[in-house]
Amino acid sequence: MTTVLIVDDQQLQRMGFRMLLDGTPGMSVVGEASAGAEAVRMVEQTRPDVVLMDVRMPGMDGIEATRRITAAGSRTRVLILTTFDLDEYVYAGLRAGASGFLLKDARPEELIAGIRAVASGDSVVAPSLTRKLMDAYLQESAPTTRADPRLTTLSEREREVLEAIGQGATNTEIAERFTLTESTVKKHVGRVLAKIGARDRIQAVIFAYDNGLVEPRA
Repeated sequence: MTTVLIVDDQQLQRMGFRMLLDGTPGMSVVGEASAGAEAVRMVEQTRPDVVLMDVRMPGMDGIEATRRITAAGSRTRVLILTTFDLDEYVYAGLRAGASGFLLKDARPEELIAGIRAVASGDSVVAPSLTRKLMDAYLQESAPTTRADPRLTTLSEREREVLEAIGQGATNTEIAERFTLTESTVKKHVGRVLAKIGARDRIQAVIFAYDNGLVEPRA
């Protein structure tokens, strides 16, 4: 059973999400919150698998709430919901530790699939959109000039896999690129995430960009 906390300052929006999730096998809504501070408290109380997090809310916004939830070391993963696909707050949300984002007008099946993906430790941002997001993000952010020491813990193959992840490649594409099986790629990806301390592929993409392994498009 995947447990979900719904966070949105609009009651009708929360109601719509709850109706969808309550009617989905394997999904359970453990609570609702209308503001960031309330969301942080409820995560501590209910320990949900996934938080559906709105961004713009009164008081503490969704970005700060996400930051506090992830900083606390909780196993709870945050899925940001936004109105715009390139909303500036999304970048800050990913930086704060969110595992991805979906548009609020996503189809029901997309939302359910996204929640399940995040709950299983994956991200929900498609590879092409990952590249679009990171390119736009890096217009306002430059990679660090000092190499992160975690890079030295990667083998040559793991570094290649990290670069491919940063470019938005899927496991299937990575397997084809390096003539590997998908199961082998999954093992490499798992080791890469563990070594660099990334919660999921989205955080790995940010790490790759921050360390200059992937260059933004001109």
